[in-house]
Amino acid sequence: MIHRLPIKARFTELDPYNHVNHSAYVSWFEAGRCEALESCGLALADLAETGYQFVVSTLQVAYKISARAADPLVVETFIAELGGATSIWRQRLVREGNGDMAMTGEVLCTAEIRAAFCTTHGRPTRIPPEIRAQLESIVGP
Repeated sequence: MIHRLPIKARFTELDPYNHVNHSAYVSWFEAGRCEALESCGLALADLAETGYQFVVSTLQVAYKISARAADPLVVETFIAELGGATSIWRQRLVREGNGDMAMTGEVLCTAEIRAAFCTTHGRPTRIPPEIRAQLESIVGP
């Protein structure tokens, strides 16, 4: 399933040309991953209480088109690969035009994230079966 998070650019995220600053995209992508995890019952705080965390090891971002203040923006997030102790997440920031809820819209930016599943002490560990089952709901195409 593709998780969708509507985003609204805040004044502090704009540059003097009324474009969204590049650093805001990375924050929005992180918010998208956090919300996707919450949607499958894995809020970060709850994960930490069970002794686990996700740690981003690689982040690749490709900027395509500038977002502007009034744009109707959506962060689309899904897990592309779910390994034993790692996962690859794919994300897009799209400017919506017609309100279609499918993975549509003008792509402004994309990201690919490799995340390690670790203990709260930072040691990589295999994803437990019960957590894997919850993550399966956000594994996408």
